[in-house]
Amino acid sequence: MLKTSPDIDEATSMPLTLILNQLRYKQWADQRTLAAIAQIDAQAFPAELAFARQQLNHMVRVEEVFRARLAGTAEPHCTTNSDIVPTLAELEQRLSAANGWLQPYTAALPAEQLGEIIRFRFLDGKAGSMTRAEILFHLVNHGSYHRGAIGRALDMAGGLRPADTYTVFIHATEPARREG
Repeated sequence: MLKTSPDIDEATSMPLTLILNQLRYKQWADQRTLAAIAQIDAQAFPAELAFARQQLNHMVRVEEVFRARLAGTAEPHCTTNSDIVPTLAELEQRLSAANGWLQPYTAALPAEQLGEIIRFRFLDGKAGSMTRAEILFHLVNHGSYHRGAIGRALDMAGGLRPADTYTVFIHATEPARREG
């Protein structure tokens, strides 16, 4: 049986609507980053493209592991990266699948389950526990961190780093907020 964190209850937990909006933001930002990576000239900037793919590979693998933890299924990976990095097309498909799973999963999750603690072992073997809400927040935050690292590779490759902050997302998806 999962326990609920004593620090998180319905009155103090992050509202489900905010979590869902953060997941929509993550999907939007991931798509912008993938589109930018696809513009890297592989001949002129092979190291930058390889770095961007490695970062995406790590992001995808972490998301797949935490997805399994949320779903209560076997973890699909024993490391957060792999010796062979998949193609950009495969990484895009897997990242899209992860985003496509997260939003319906979260939308169907009863609000009281956001505070449930999930106990697990990190891939380094150390024990860990997080609430479902914390895992969802971690996935949003983790992606932001690695998209930032990818942004540096995009800069080095002469590409345009996409503006992918939460404020840009809100105003792009809700233009009425720019009024007044």
